[in-house]
Amino acid sequence: MNLIVQKYGGTSVGSVERIEAVADKVADFHRRGHGMVVVLSAMSGETNRLIGLAREIHHEPTPREMDVLVSTGEQVTIALLSMALHKRGCDARSYTGSQVRILTDGAHTKARIEDIDVHRMRDDLDRGRVVVVAGFQGTDAEGNITTLGRGGSDTTAVALAAALKADECQIYTDVDGVYTTDPRVVSNARRLDTVTFEEMLELASEGAKVLQIRSVEFAGKYKVPLRVLSSFGEGGGTLITFEEREEMEKPVVTGIAFNREEAKVTVRGIPDHPGVAYNVLAPVGEAGVDVDVICQNVAEDDAPASLTFTVNRSELPQAKAVAERVAAELQAKAVETDDQIAKLSVVGVGMKSHSGVASTMFKALSDHNINIQLITTSEIKITVVIEEKYLELAVRALHDAFELDVEKSNA
Repeated sequence: MNLIVQKYGGTSVGSVERIEAVADKVADFHRRGHGMVVVLSAMSGETNRLIGLAREIHHEPTPREMDVLVSTGEQVTIALLSMALHKRGCDARSYTGSQVRILTDGAHTKARIEDIDVHRMRDDLDRGRVVVVAGFQGTDAEGNITTLGRGGSDTTAVALAAALKADECQIYTDVDGVYTTDPRVVSNARRLDTVTFEEMLELASEGAKVLQIRSVEFAGKYKVPLRVLSSFGEGGGTLITFEEREEMEKPVVTGIAFNREEAKVTVRGIPDHPGVAYNVLAPVGEAGVDVDVICQNVAEDDAPASLTFTVNRSELPQAKAVAERVAAELQAKAVETDDQIAKLSVVGVGMKSHSGVASTMFKALSDHNINIQLITTSEIKITVVIEEKYLELAVRALHDAFELDVEKSNA
């Protein structure tokens, strides 16, 4: 008997009819002899509705009470799916995160999983039951309900698969796999049969929305076989593998990811001495703002330098306030911000052993008169920051330049 953990997102359980369809799929797997653990999100739009209710009551509700509120969405879907499975003669039992005992730290609204008690789930599986678990939530050491942040149901599913040593974790979404880029931007984007863990981690971190990055990190840490499939169709989806493809089959670039939710902060005229980057960025981090791309201009002959970094657009006001305070302390000349930028990345494990990727990328952007503001690289990724208004043009240009619509080898 294979043990499979399946996760269904909000659109997959967005109505009673769709919950019934999920029940048909789960029951079919169960009848074929698979042990089944199913993780569910709240119905599509429900979490936003609950957040809206909270904002009507209080413009800044406490994180603890927000967790109590938004965690109720998943409680609805797990109960309804269990009822639908019972109707099909399939024994099932639903659990909230606290009932399973998904232990997290105490960081409300963005908690991290520390431990999972598998005894109840193991007992149910041994009895032939389908275990239905609320995603996105857990409990801290004091018994408080916690949530894992947006996309946390993916993380729940992968964490359960790791704890139970499942044979596969299947993430069901409204798309049928991982594509070379967003098909809504490039109509001839191609679905990938496989993608390496390294590539998926970079794609997720650079803006690909198919999988939440923490779930990919969890899968990598515990070597959980992970597959992305569609809730609304058939097909093998995309398998995230931990084995690199053979050299002859390895594409140089696997995919293109992008993120529109970027903003840029530049501190100009700062003293050019050791530790200045720390002096600027440490207070930003201490304020809870995540910094992404960083570029420091090196000055000559003791001339003032400048430091530029990007943050999530929603955190720009907070980052700007901290940067202005630090700039005053350092007697810097100015703080400038720009919330009309986007981040664009080409990703591929083949870049480890092939040259010319950067020149191809930069030429394609140059041919379309797209200016690059910042550049950062890793072993399998090149990322640039550009004006947001050119983003879709840039994605299409790079998709064509690297011929990602064609499945081919590098033999």
